[in-house]
Amino acid sequence: MIALLYYLLAVLVYIAALPYLIFLSFKKKYKDAIPARFFLYKNPFFKSSNIWFHACSLGEVKSLESVVEALKQDVNISVITDTGFKEASRLTKSVRYLPFEIFQPFWQKKSPVLVVLEAELWYMLFLVAKRRGDKTILLNARISDNSYKSYKRFAFFYKKIFENIDEVFAQSIKDKERLLELGAKEVKVLGNIKNAMNFKITKRYKKPEDRRVIIFASTHEGEEELILSHLKKEKNDTLIVVPRHPERFKKVDDLLLAYASTNSLKYKKIDEGLEADIILCDKMGELINLYAISDIVLLCGSFVDGIGGHNPLEPANFNNIIISGRYTFNQNALFDKVENIYVCDLKEINTLLKESLQKAYIKEKFDLSPLIDSIKLTQS
Repeated sequence: MIALLYYLLAVLVYIAALPYLIFLSFKKKYKDAIPARFFLYKNPFFKSSNIWFHACSLGEVKSLESVVEALKQDVNISVITDTGFKEASRLTKSVRYLPFEIFQPFWQKKSPVLVVLEAELWYMLFLVAKRRGDKTILLNARISDNSYKSYKRFAFFYKKIFENIDEVFAQSIKDKERLLELGAKEVKVLGNIKNAMNFKITKRYKKPEDRRVIIFASTHEGEEELILSHLKKEKNDTLIVVPRHPERFKKVDDLLLAYASTNSLKYKKIDEGLEADIILCDKMGELINLYAISDIVLLCGSFVDGIGGHNPLEPANFNNIIISGRYTFNQNALFDKVENIYVCDLKEINTLLKESLQKAYIKEKFDLSPLIDSIKLTQS
């Protein structure tokens, strides 16, 4: 009964949203994802019986790389976003956009295992998979402090979702306790699989001589201007700004051009070279390459409230000095794995930059074997 009511509600929501979805499908940001997810345009079902992974966007898909490599077999990956699709296409040829809930009963085919990452708790996705006989796993599960109240408010609904999830791998003991409270079963603490990420350099940049390279890593709306208004740039500093979302490249370009002009600084884009005072990285997938030549990383998504920070393991792998804002609630488990992260308010940043700061490093490596064993056990 609950499944039927949920499905009917999803149909009503879909019908009501149709005009807006059609409008969004003409926007560059959504030109592939919206038609594929909500109209099944060029989005056929998976034809093979491979292990099926579902991840939302770029960061989650990147964290799957070590898992896919450890399995040593072809996999299916479904995603939500365009950036996630591009990243998933590096890992497998079998990539799809996850259709909206009302299409799941018709679109899904049987897989030996469905592995869903983090908070992608789609009711029909799990329900249909279980009814087709798939083993279902929730991987990298977490419930942040900020979202805990919201989860509890709809605990009755999440309990129904967890009835269709066989096994849960949580990021921390606190996450395990909260998941059990919501009705999850077979919960194991594995840690954050981003700890197991492979940090591969795809392009080698030459570091500017006699320069201190400071990366603004994964900036969000308002952060670039906020940081630049507080940061006192030294003469030998090269600032490289890397926006999180590609649709903001033009806006950030205008902002940095104006900033450089006002302060008589030399400004370039990344493809024009690194011999400049301030540089915009307007290409996706370059952060790892830039971490390899940087001295200091301002780990963004943490200087404005509501985002919750970003993964510190990537810059820590290259022993950068890492400075973060205080809003890191989505990354607490990862921050615990890294030594020497400096957390500050922006008003303190110039004082901090004048100090002798210690380089960050990852305190412990990650063991994927419990997850790999669970997946392979289903196939044996």
